[in-house]
Amino acid sequence: MHLDVLDLRNFYYRSALGRAAQKVIRDELTAMWPQTKGQMVVGFGFAVPLLRPFLKDARRVIGLMPGPQGVMPWPADGKNVSVLCEDTLWPIETGHVDRLVVMHGLETSEQPSNLLDEAWRVLGPGGRAVFIVPNRAGLWSRSDATPFGYGRPYSLGQLEAQLRKHQFVTERTMSTLYQPPSSRKLWRKSAGLLEKVGHNLPVIAAGGVLIVEVSKQMAAPTRPGLTEAVKRPLRALEGIAKPQPKPETARIAVSKRPATERSETRRRI
Repeated sequence: MHLDVLDLRNFYYRSALGRAAQKVIRDELTAMWPQTKGQMVVGFGFAVPLLRPFLKDARRVIGLMPGPQGVMPWPADGKNVSVLCEDTLWPIETGHVDRLVVMHGLETSEQPSNLLDEAWRVLGPGGRAVFIVPNRAGLWSRSDATPFGYGRPYSLGQLEAQLRKHQFVTERTMSTLYQPPSSRKLWRKSAGLLEKVGHNLPVIAAGGVLIVEVSKQMAAPTRPGLTEAVKRPLRALEGIAKPQPKPETARIAVSKRPATERSETRRRI
């Protein structure tokens, strides 16, 4: 079940913990995609806190928000680009999206399989998508104080298997949010240090969020009739005269004919 858009807005824009989480995840995303000039960037769920860096150079930015969650105008200081839509019916033409970000969309959807089908549909060939979900082994999925404590948390293997089932190719995986999901000043002051330690020692400390980047790869189409044309044998010897029989063979063939035919042949000679 999707969270309410007002609760998500209050967390990411009006709380210290939410602003810290927004910055950490957004920095990881911009490091993945440093260049989006002329591209179409779309976010689904509540991904708009991560899309602001792309407003400047991207050809178009759209924030899709599911109906059960609700929608809010975004950005607050510019023309609205957020759209209310169904989980499995996005108002985007097939194959037009270059970059797709899904946050608070997959783990809270009641139709995750159909949602992934829709993500595959709108993504163009060679396009990239990033899925951000709560980590089953992390602390954030166990706390109701953050949006990552709702919905279905994933392990990395579970998320990769689900994406692979829908034909996505995994490009890279990572985890982040190693700081505790706490608003206490002590943890907020040490958040930067904890993130650095977590990235250097990912085996010891499990991040609260999993980030998986995937791509859409498609086989090159074959032209109609090409296979049949290739299978036809090459007629490289066309135009060459057929071999003639040897003189001895011709005389033998003549001698075997009836006498009347041989006499007629002598008269003509």
